[in-house]
Amino acid sequence: MRAAIIVFPGTNREQDAKRALNAVCVNQVDFVWHKDNQFHDTPDIVLVPGGFSWGDYLRAGAIAAHSNIMTQIAQLSQKGTRIIGICNGFQILCEAGLLPGILMRNKQLNFICRPVGLKVEHNQHLLTSRYQKDEIVTFPLAHQEGNYFAQNHILEELNSNQQILLRYISDASDDRLNDADNLNGSQQHIAGICNKMGNVMGLMPHPENAIFDYHPSQDGLKLFAGLCHG
Repeated sequence: MRAAIIVFPGTNREQDAKRALNAVCVNQVDFVWHKDNQFHDTPDIVLVPGGFSWGDYLRAGAIAAHSNIMTQIAQLSQKGTRIIGICNGFQILCEAGLLPGILMRNKQLNFICRPVGLKVEHNQHLLTSRYQKDEIVTFPLAHQEGNYFAQNHILEELNSNQQILLRYISDASDDRLNDADNLNGSQQHIAGICNKMGNVMGLMPHPENAIFDYHPSQDGLKLFAGLCHG
């Protein structure tokens, strides 16, 4: 299985993403520069990693969404290629129109960097297929613009199509959705979504930093296993 990791000016999680993919399922990982007009070899997985592409000028991900390689990613998305955006990658996929909604400044207007609890809403899609429905997992957060917003009709579609994959929550002892656990203010506690086809996925927390024994958890292992094998 071959994966391509997209690199922009300001990307800083590409090596973490590569280690996670190598640890779980992918032997061949290629770094692809954002100015490239095409992939040298067609990837099975495209991963858009975290960081601060173009310094988060304008809006986070807004400039990166117009990079050359995004045209190729859009074409691959229509063919069913598995595409995942993590943190800044999620912002880029939304700005490029590959996922609905936008990511705004956190409700407290501050940078959040800490582990967070997440509830697995649905496990019918690749990203969450190795988890149990309603399972609570822990991934780190590290962002300032993770406040997910979408118009009401989009939220209704996301819910009815089971496109909301992860929601912010406290821990397994209390599975209620409390505002105090929704650190960035995202609508309906949304932490991760997918498109209608289920092959384009985005999330703000960092599963690539929940893999090894020196991480806060190893809950990201199942996510990458699902991404690779379904």
